[in-house]
Amino acid sequence: MKAERFEDIVAWQKAKTLSISVYNLFQNCKDFGFRDQILRAAISIMNNIAEGFERSSNNEFKYFLFISKGSCGELRSMLYLAKETGKITESEFNELYNSSMEISKMLSGFIKKL
Repeated sequence: MKAERFEDIVAWQKAKTLSISVYNLFQNCKDFGFRDQILRAAISIMNNIAEGFERSSNNEFKYFLFISKGSCGELRSMLYLAKETGKITESEFNELYNSSMEISKMLSGFIKKL
């Protein structure tokens, strides 16, 4: 099935769900620098998929998918910090980490296809 809109891309759908989970988990965090950085990383995953899709070429799309994949890594790095500073539980860490890994693998497959 060919995606006609970025909203049709499963990786974008999963990234949106992940972004909402991260937002809900950290929305009341008083460590504003940390909160803003982890939210930016999570949101960047879905936004770069969308922006790349709207570009005019597969090469540009791949470029934005690589950025999105990098944001998955940034999010996972921030999750370690959140867990080790007591901002999230081991269970919350595992859920978000695994979701980010799944999206990252999907992006790798998508990049190879393009």
